[in-house]
Amino acid sequence: GQDFHGAVELALGWGAWKMYLARPATDPCRHFAMAALGNALLPTRPEEALPVLETNLALGRRYFSRVTGGGWLLDAQMSLASCLGTLGRLEESLVLQREIYARRVAMAGAADDIVLAGGNLSSALITAGRFAEAKT
Repeated sequence: GQDFHGAVELALGWGAWKMYLARPATDPCRHFAMAALGNALLPTRPEEALPVLETNLALGRRYFSRVTGGGWLLDAQMSLASCLGTLGRLEESLVLQREIYARRVAMAGAADDIVLAGGNLSSALITAGRFAEAKT
């Protein structure tokens, strides 16, 4: 599918959320709509994205932890880690980045997922000024 950004992504995120809000918390469509809204808010309104992404992760852990081997949860964690980093909450972001990387390696999933998680962790370590740790 096509990737949207900016105002269009935000409009689609709000539209999806409004469409699926009435569904039960266990409905995957509601989970994806919340993720879409949080990710759409993240680039320009990270303070507003944070509670959406935190709630999405909490609901994902509660209802979807066994779905697709936990891949949904890793995606939700990645979005939250990105938001925390954007807000300058680097230590909290690093905790999540480490969990994501360790889980991707343990899952022995697609190599590109592991490389992406490792790259994100390295970037977060550099942003936090932990250059020696980023080299390992």
